[in-house]
Amino acid sequence: MKIVTVIGARPQFIKAAAVSRAIQHSKQKIEEILVHTGQHYDYLMDQVFFEELELFKPDYHLGVGSGSHGKQTGIMLERIEAVLQKEKPEVVLVYGDTNSTLAGALAAAKLNIPIAHVEAGLRSYNRRMPKRSTVFLPTIFPRFSSVPPHRQLRIYRKREFEMRRER
Repeated sequence: MKIVTVIGARPQFIKAAAVSRAIQHSKQKIEEILVHTGQHYDYLMDQVFFEELELFKPDYHLGVGSGSHGKQTGIMLERIEAVLQKEKPEVVLVYGDTNSTLAGALAAAKLNIPIAHVEAGLRSYNRRMPKRSTVFLPTIFPRFSSVPPHRQLRIYRKREFEMRRER
């Protein structure tokens, strides 16, 4: 099985380190392709985590850097799509609620690739907050969602129910 993992921000580096180690030690044959969008690029928000958590060097570094939400997400979407078309993974793995999450989930959805979303549906219900759209939108696509504590599971299920009602 081939998995493309999309990361780009500090919280994702931390979570991916643990999951990547589990994949590496799995008895199943799993190939993980690590894609770093470059959303966080400062040494203390990026490289230090790769060094201290012993995360593998990314197979692809997209070098997106900073910009408006739309510009950053659009560039990521275009570059992630190219990687997915080249690698042809069975699953795309995304984490949390960043622009990298949104771009990775959208690129996979457009290419009909199943999405696994770790830390799905967390935080606020307020869709007017710009960052909250990156929580809401990737929740629509995943085939597999990992949702932590019970309170968050209730929020996730309520949101999922509301989305179905709105369709």
